[in-house]
Amino acid sequence: MKSLFKTLAATCAIIPFAQCALLPGTGAARAAEPVAAEAAAPTVDADPALWVVKDDDTTIYLFGTVHFLKPGLGWFDEAVKSAFDGSDELMLEMLMPEDPAAVKAVTDKMAIDPAGRTMASRMSKEAHDAYAASMVSVGLPPEAFEKYEPWFVAVNLSVLPLLIKGYNPQLGPEMVLTGAAKAGGKPIGAFETIEEQYGFFDNLSDASQLAYLDTVVRDMDKVVPTLDTLVAQWVKGDPAALAVTMNESMTETPELAKILLYDRNARWADTLKTRMDKPGTVFVAVGAGHLAGDKSVQAYLTERGLTVQRVDY
Repeated sequence: MKSLFKTLAATCAIIPFAQCALLPGTGAARAAEPVAAEAAAPTVDADPALWVVKDDDTTIYLFGTVHFLKPGLGWFDEAVKSAFDGSDELMLEMLMPEDPAAVKAVTDKMAIDPAGRTMASRMSKEAHDAYAASMVSVGLPPEAFEKYEPWFVAVNLSVLPLLIKGYNPQLGPEMVLTGAAKAGGKPIGAFETIEEQYGFFDNLSDASQLAYLDTVVRDMDKVVPTLDTLVAQWVKGDPAALAVTMNESMTETPELAKILLYDRNARWADTLKTRMDKPGTVFVAVGAGHLAGDKSVQAYLTERGLTVQRVDY
């Protein structure tokens, strides 16, 4: 089970990237198409965690998200909605590119093996057969991915089971908040670019990429139940449980934990500390795993002399 948590944590730690990493023209990309607004009508009350950092003229809200959700969760209300409505700007992990051609250009540049190696040439026949079978099981053509890097294949394989079972990034808080910000004329900023987010995985060693893919293939049948658990913890506003599920399980893979969580959390804390020098109110929405555990964004902000408080509601 720890290997599964490691797999899902690696993907969930960087989900805005994962939304862009779906290969155009595949079932994964089609499954992530926008859903009708009425499908998201709330039927279950959700109270995800919210924090605030303040000084005399600056307020920063920290909101943890789960990037893929199913219809019916009523999270954009109460304190979360009040904090967003009272904010001057929205800050995300990454601004989602709106032009599919721009996403494809970055994908072609960074996700295709520059040496021209195929997936088959990187793997044993047994491992490649297992990988190809997993692709076919979720409706993906293995041949379409042969020229891509293992990390890119792994992301597609780890995301598609979620989409098949009704999870959709269009219902995730990033997309909802982005739409609300645009409708309200709020500026939208981001900590990272798509190139940076691709780079987190692309810079991993071949061995680490193949190990990640192997774990995805082995544990595909457990991905959906695990995200179900994560969403339940998020709905209850339980960052301690999220920390155990998403962060602590990554102790098996310190390279991934450092790159995908801890280093990014520290950089974001530096950015937010600098932002405190400018008056205004900012609503920050990042993956809930970044706001959980002893190396969370809040922990790094505290190290930098700021006071972070949980918003009770």
